[in-house]
Amino acid sequence: MLAPCPGSSPPWLWRDSLRAREHAVAAGRAACARYGVQLLDETVAFARLRLARDDAGRLRLRRTYVFEFSETGDNRRHGAIVMLGARLEDLRLEPYRLQ
Repeated sequence: MLAPCPGSSPPWLWRDSLRAREHAVAAGRAACARYGVQLLDETVAFARLRLARDDAGRLRLRRTYVFEFSETGDNRRHGAIVMLGARLEDLRLEPYRLQ
């Protein structure tokens, strides 16, 4: 069950979504720093919402965020972050040329 009662769903979902997005932005920044690329616009954009089970079998919200990065500053490449609840599940960067 995702919410204790119908009246509390919207505020709970809103707070949970903000928290997940903050974690996704932090994960995107960390990955870009680790690989020496720039996170463009310093943000992520919400792309998809689904239900999924975590390792313990509990239902969680799986959110996908997209972002853009650049290895040269003159181009835009795509990346995606998948959050399962507040936990980073997957992070992908479009292939780019190493300098």
